[in-house]
Amino acid sequence: MIPVRSPYRSVWEAFLNEEYIICVSNDILSEYLEILTQKVSHTFAVRIVNALLKSNCIRFFDPHYHFGLIEQDPDDNKFVDCAIVASADYLVTEDKHFNVLKEIRFPQVRVVTLENFQMDLQAMGKR
Repeated sequence: MIPVRSPYRSVWEAFLNEEYIICVSNDILSEYLEILTQKVSHTFAVRIVNALLKSNCIRFFDPHYHFGLIEQDPDDNKFVDCAIVASADYLVTEDKHFNVLKEIRFPQVRVVTLENFQMDLQAMGKR
């Protein structure tokens, strides 16, 4: 969503314009940096993470309880645990491992794709 020509660029711009909040933990930020470094230079990846850190629209959480709801890829649970602790409205992902959350009633986590999140932002009159 960060490249200028990305069809989801408006989601990144909405974040920069402080139109929604991203909830993270230290583990999540570390993974963001790791994944970004695979796609762009380390320097650019650090700049993106720093943009997140400097934003007024980022909230830090340190989940102490680990629900272990995603068994196929346990590393994904850091995102779920943070979403639960943060009482997040959405967990935005393209990862199919998160589909299991649609079958779990408690704790409930609403999983949406980036496209659906973008449509929700537009429906709310944003971007």
